[in-house]
Amino acid sequence: MGKVYIVGAGPGDIDLITVKGLRCIESADVILYDRLINKELLSYAKKDAKLIFCGKLPQQHAMIQEHINQTLVSYAQQGLTVTRLKGGDPFVFGRGAEEAEMLAKHQIPFEVIPGITSGIAAPAYAGIPVTHRDLGSSFAMVTGHMQDDKEDEIRWESLAKGIDTIAIYMGVGNLPYIRQQLLKYGRDPETPVALIHWGTFSAKQKTVTGTLATIEDIVRTENIQNPSIILVGKVVTLRETIQWFEDSHTQLAEISG
Repeated sequence: MGKVYIVGAGPGDIDLITVKGLRCIESADVILYDRLINKELLSYAKKDAKLIFCGKLPQQHAMIQEHINQTLVSYAQQGLTVTRLKGGDPFVFGRGAEEAEMLAKHQIPFEVIPGITSGIAAPAYAGIPVTHRDLGSSFAMVTGHMQDDKEDEIRWESLAKGIDTIAIYMGVGNLPYIRQQLLKYGRDPETPVALIHWGTFSAKQKTVTGTLATIEDIVRTENIQNPSIILVGKVVTLRETIQWFEDSHTQLAEISG
């Protein structure tokens, strides 16, 4: 019997993967990897490692989840070391738990290697802390993508009234609904909002800011698409003071130019 490592690859910057996660890439006989990982990580794989793309686009799945689960089981039963490489953290909206359940069902040894999740890392790279002593003492991570044919179970009233900072994953397509729900349950229309597109990717990261009242028009004008993190809360105002990542790359571009 082989072994499966369910690895969080982090949010995109190749240097943000954990040491243990990198070791799992280096030792794997088979790597199943997602769309949003930094593909440079695959250069650390063994020359004879089998690389299998199983990423998903909105409404398009290169490999459905059930097939991914069965593939992990199949290769492990052949006695191989398998690394399942997932963007961010495998247990934060990553369906890693479903894969772990399948492995446990088949009595296949596995480990879960946490990764840095984009709901924290992308704001940090945009100069926005998710908590701050004066501006935000509570923080929630929420999915903005609802399962097909499933009723919305998110407690928007509790989020609107009880949480200082909200990080919303996969929510660009549902931004009008998200904004409507927060306003409906009493969130101030002047609450600052940021969208961070391709967070932590040096050549791709783009951040736009506004308020609940204005952000929908701003996102439309700037053509912000997924993958993006939506961040709602007063902490967004700190970006004006402590943004560092995009500024540093702008300076480097000016110097090299």
